[in-house]
Amino acid sequence: MRSVYRILIRVLAPLAAAVTLLRAVRDPAYRAGFAERLGFGPVRGAAGAIWLHAVSLGEVAAAGPLVRALRERHPRQGIVITTATPTGRAKARSAFGDDADVRYLPYDTPRAVARFLDRVRPGVGVIMETELWPNLFEACSRRGIPLVLASARLSARSVGRYRRGGALFRGLFGPGVAVAAQTDADAERFRQIGADPARMRVLGNVKFDLEIDPTLPARASALRASDLGARPIWVAGSTHAGEERAVLDAHRDVLRTVPNALLILAPRHPPRFDAVASILHGAGWRFARRSGGGPVPPSVPVLLLDTIGELPLYYAAADVAFVGGSLVPVGGHNLLEPAAAAVPVLTGPSIDNAREVAALLTSAGAARIVANAAELGAQLARWLADPAERARVGAIGRQTVEMQRGSVARLVEWLDAGLGPVATGGDAGAPR
Repeated sequence: MRSVYRILIRVLAPLAAAVTLLRAVRDPAYRAGFAERLGFGPVRGAAGAIWLHAVSLGEVAAAGPLVRALRERHPRQGIVITTATPTGRAKARSAFGDDADVRYLPYDTPRAVARFLDRVRPGVGVIMETELWPNLFEACSRRGIPLVLASARLSARSVGRYRRGGALFRGLFGPGVAVAAQTDADAERFRQIGADPARMRVLGNVKFDLEIDPTLPARASALRASDLGARPIWVAGSTHAGEERAVLDAHRDVLRTVPNALLILAPRHPPRFDAVASILHGAGWRFARRSGGGPVPPSVPVLLLDTIGELPLYYAAADVAFVGGSLVPVGGHNLLEPAAAAVPVLTGPSIDNAREVAALLTSAGAARIVANAAELGAQLARWLADPAERARVGAIGRQTVEMQRGSVARLVEWLDAGLGPVATGGDAGAPR
C-alpha cells in the first residue's frame, strides 16, 4: 500500500502544482513561495529548530500563543512555521515577523520532503490538529526527528477513512510520534488507528488560548461609530459556496422584523470575494464592499467583507455571529472568536471540525445550532430584537472560553518533559 501511495503522490503532486499555478494567474499570492511546495527554499544556518506546521489561516491564528510560549521557553532555538495556504502564510508572516522562518509545507513526495528536511533540519516537529502525511512521517522517523500532534482531533468519520487506508497508515505512529489530543474521544480515535496510548495525553484545545487584542473592544466601538452606525448588526463569517444564498434568505427574513439590520458577509476564501459579489448582484441586493472603504449607508443592508484579517474585529463589532462552513457539509469553523468577544453564536449542523467546542458552548447556553436558513433567520430576529438577552448569552460565551484556557501551558510542559535536549541543541527525543 505504501508503494502504491508513493506512485500516486508522484502523479498527483504535479497536478496539484499545476492547479496552484493556474490559481496564481488570478491571485498572485499563489505564486509567492511556490518553490517551497517542492521542498526548495533557503538552507537554515543551524540545525535543531522547532518546526511547527499549521495548515491554514485558522490553525496559524490558533498557534500564536503556542509559538510565543515556545519562543519564551526556548529563546536559543530557531522556529520554522509551515502552512499550506497563501492566507496562512501571510498570517504567519504578519503575526511572527522575524521571530520565525515561514514556509510552505512541501508536497508529500519523497524527494520534496527530503529537500525540505535537508534545508530546515528540524529538531522536532509540532503538527497542529491532524495532518497525517505518510512520506513526511516516514522521513522524519528515519532521521530521528520526533513529531507531536498538538491539539490533535479526529472525527469518527475520519477513523473509518484511515482504517480503509489499511497498510498505508499502519506504522505511521512509530516510537517518534506522540499525540496531545483535545479530548478523551479524540484520544480513543487515535488509538483506533494505531497511536500508542503510552505516548498520548489529553491536553485540551489550544484554540481556547486564543489571544484577544486588548484594544479590540475599543476598535470595534470606533468601527461601529465611524462605518456601521447604530443599527442591529450580524456577521456571517467564513461562509462557503452554497452557503451565501441561505445566509441571504435568512437576512431577508430578519429584515421583515428588524428592517434596519445590517449583514456583514465574510466568505472564507479570498478567491471567492468576486463570486459572492456576483451572487449579491444577481439576487438584487444593495451592498457595499469593505475594500471600497467608507461608511455603510443606512439604506444598504449588506456589507461584503472582502478583506483579509478583519473578521475578528467585525465579530467584536457585531450583535450576533453566525459561523459558516456549517450549513454546507464542510464541518464548521472557529466558534471561539465571537464567543470570546462576548457575541452570541449561531452555527449550522455541520460541525465535525468543532463538535466538542460546539457542544460546550451550546450546553452552556452561549451558542445555538440552526438546521437551515429559516431557523437561522428566526433566531437572528429574536436576538437582534432583545439586547438584554444578547448581553446575557454573550457574557456566558466569554466566561466559558476563559474557563477552558490552559492547553498551551500544559502542552509546553509536556513538550519540555520529553524534548528537553532540543532546547540545548542536543539529540532530540520524543515526548514520554
